[in-house]
Amino acid sequence: MPTETPPPQRTALRQRLAELRGPRVAPRPLDARALAALAANPGCRRRALLDGAGVDKTALASALGSPAPFGQSQFAHQRGHVFEARVTADGGEQLVALLRERLSDPGPPPPRDGVDAPELVADGPAGRTARTRLALAQATAAGRWAVLRHPMVSVEVAGSPAYLEPDALVVHPDGSWTVVEIKSFPMLDGSADPTKVGAAARQAAVYVLALRELADAVAADGGPARGVPAAREDTPAGGDAGLSGPVDGTVGAAGLVRQRALLVCPKDFSNLPTAELIDVRKQLSVTSRQLARLTRIEEIAAELPGDATFDLRLADDGKTPTRPVAELTATVDAVPAAYVPDCLASCELAFHCRQAARAAGAVEVLGRGVRGELGGLTTVDAVLGAALGERPATDAAEPSGAARPADPDQAADPAVRALRRAAALRAQALAEAGMGPGPAGRATESEEVTWR
Repeated sequence: MPTETPPPQRTALRQRLAELRGPRVAPRPLDARALAALAANPGCRRRALLDGAGVDKTALASALGSPAPFGQSQFAHQRGHVFEARVTADGGEQLVALLRERLSDPGPPPPRDGVDAPELVADGPAGRTARTRLALAQATAAGRWAVLRHPMVSVEVAGSPAYLEPDALVVHPDGSWTVVEIKSFPMLDGSADPTKVGAAARQAAVYVLALRELADAVAADGGPARGVPAAREDTPAGGDAGLSGPVDGTVGAAGLVRQRALLVCPKDFSNLPTAELIDVRKQLSVTSRQLARLTRIEEIAAELPGDATFDLRLADDGKTPTRPVAELTATVDAVPAAYVPDCLASCELAFHCRQAARAAGAVEVLGRGVRGELGGLTTVDAVLGAALGERPATDAAEPSGAARPADPDQAADPAVRALRRAAALRAQALAEAGMGPGPAGRATESEEVTWR
């Protein structure tokens, strides 16, 4: 299959991203887990650029002095690989059996050796993506069950392609496709940890989004029409796209990708597989909307100096960074971030960003809900000043904590009225407890501890 020559604009972008990453540094692939986390915080230009450039954020965080104390253990990683190999060892027949158990209309069982398992070996992500597209087109037209192990699909993220690798993809005899997520966490008495199931659903939604675009391309190449009804995407304003369609329907214009993914996990405390179908329509709607909001990577990169780079300049051992920390920190901080506490569970740079947000007194450290309630009050000093009927100093010549007369227009703000009411109730509680207010109307630290 001939390779498509990228346009000059995309070639220039790839060269720029390579310069930002480092001339001798291989790009770190953007997987579905990272893409789902990126979609959950589309306002973070820092993560969009670093992920788009393929920067190793774990190594970057360590070089900055703020390593993230989380990550999957080697034992859990190995256990997941062993379980996945067991589930798919028979060429996909067990996956098809698990899927048919959960479908409302599974149709006749496949005959012996009736499940195809096409080979997807190719050179590089682009080659594997092209091979997956060809194998899917052939399997869709064959009218048989087929299981594709680790297919490669791509989706554009802020102007840069991201290559994704689902665990497996099942092609039904009617030509529809089902995404398969194989996880090593157990299903106990038919149910699993809701938090882990939600994370799996978000990852599956990313795969469905990428496959939806691929399905449209396959259909444009002359792929067969399907008989399963597609989910409606012309929902009213404020609704979730596709949520009104039949539960066993599909999404996308081509109507090839099913809107429920198959989650395969160990049953109870054994190593035997069990499965459930999870509806990903809501996650698909949210992910698609959030990714569309991402600023294009070339726009973010254009705001940096031409010599800016995130290269750690590793020593000859390939592990020790030689880049001065102050220089690296200045480059990272030149890209705006949108820190929220949720980042701590999904981004390797979260602890560095939290430290900077705390130093700036940003209210984002208190959470999305609090940030939304505070409206135009963007710093902790502004919040405290509004609660105490003051406005913080804005002139560089004034001391940071200087009390100034309140802005008359500020009292009309509902957030300010709520803060002043809370401050009054707090002062009343402290007075009833026999505790006097400390500086700026606050109780002293020892009094706060005693009161609690």
